[in-house]
Amino acid sequence: MQTITSGYRAIGLLIDVNWERFLFPSAVVVGLLIGAYISSLIH
Repeated sequence: MQTITSGYRAIGLLIDVNWERFLFPSAVVVGLLIGAYISSLIH
């Protein structure tokens, strides 16, 4: 049980440190998809 808890904390710390690295590219992708959707509505 203690091993599971420490592993969970390590994963949480890893997510805390690296969330920007995942957030920024996903925001770019979402922005591109929204732009493509709006463009398809206009044309």
